[in-house]
Amino acid sequence: MRLAERPTLLALIVAAAALLLFALNLDRPAKPVFDEVHYVPAARAMLALSHPANTEHPPLAKELIAVGMAVFGDNPVGWRAVPALAGAVTVAAGFAFLFLLVGSTRTALFGALFIAINQTVFIQARIAMLDGFLGAFVTGGLAATLWAMKAPPGARGWRVALAGLLLGAGVAVKWAAAPYVALACVAVLAFDRRPVAGLGLAIPLGLVAIATYFATFVPSFYYAADPVRPDALVDLQRRMYEAQTQILQAHPYQSDWWSWPLMLRPIWYFYEPDMGVQRGVLLIGNPAIMWGGLVAIAACLWVRGPTRVIGGLWLFSILIWAAIPKSLGFYYYYHLSGIFAALACAAGLSLLPARWRWIEGAFAALAIGLFLYFYPIISGAALSDPQDFNHWMWMNSWR
Repeated sequence: MRLAERPTLLALIVAAAALLLFALNLDRPAKPVFDEVHYVPAARAMLALSHPANTEHPPLAKELIAVGMAVFGDNPVGWRAVPALAGAVTVAAGFAFLFLLVGSTRTALFGALFIAINQTVFIQARIAMLDGFLGAFVTGGLAATLWAMKAPPGARGWRVALAGLLLGAGVAVKWAAAPYVALACVAVLAFDRRPVAGLGLAIPLGLVAIATYFATFVPSFYYAADPVRPDALVDLQRRMYEAQTQILQAHPYQSDWWSWPLMLRPIWYFYEPDMGVQRGVLLIGNPAIMWGGLVAIAACLWVRGPTRVIGGLWLFSILIWAAIPKSLGFYYYYHLSGIFAALACAAGLSLLPARWRWIEGAFAALAIGLFLYFYPIISGAALSDPQDFNHWMWMNSWR
């Protein structure tokens, strides 16, 4: 049997390749980067079960970072090991989603490639933050939802449970995943034209997601100081909502949701001397994929067929942030949308007539070239001097 006919093996190979890419020089920078100053201490507290920390967000991401620290130590590799694995899962889940949607391993492989080199996934896979885990669980949950919808009726139940588990885990990382639980429930309900059967899938999916979410709070019952009481979990959610919707002071890296697709205000996660050299980490997307993805999204929405799902997902993802009552927005909120843009590039290119399919390879070469071009300032590589960053500043707003 040819490799192209073994999608599960291909997905594993894709995940392994992505993990190698993300894990290379994972220990640089050798000091906390950007919001690692919040999440690494919170993971330490979780690992020691000492006290509540970073309580404005659910606990799962901090628990997973703590697992890496338990295995590899309280050091940069330990902080970032599980995020790197989450990045690899995101790439493999994107492959699975595209394969299930369009049935082409070629298109799925291009989608996986574009996710891996879209830079935002690469960067979030190399930092102990929340969004890399969010991308892994939501992309995996959507792939599992599609897998359930394509299964014979007798095999849908446990696949729906898997989708609920993954999407519930996404909510337990960041509440931004909650709309995708609702979307998955609506999708399985609408897919089965028998209302009772559809409810028999949608309700378990939602219940498993809720159970998974609350299960992640169990370790907090055992804190040495200020443990969470099980009967106080609902009140804790209210306090989390208040913390997340409070009015915050202006921030130099804040940006509006409508600007994220245009990549107008990336974020310097790090720019300072480290280990004797100047290093930088700029959260910025791959211009070919982020900007080209907008054309691809339009094409996916225009053409009848399964690719409309990807265009619809991107629209759904960006409209969520238009509706969420946040006083400040940041470019890393576009993480999921960037994944959908990468998938849209692969899906949109697959719509080309056979005589134009060479454009797939040309576009991939362009995207790889830009990834290599930006690599020094997305990977924390050694730079020549403190002003070296100007080489990559295409716009003043990128500084």
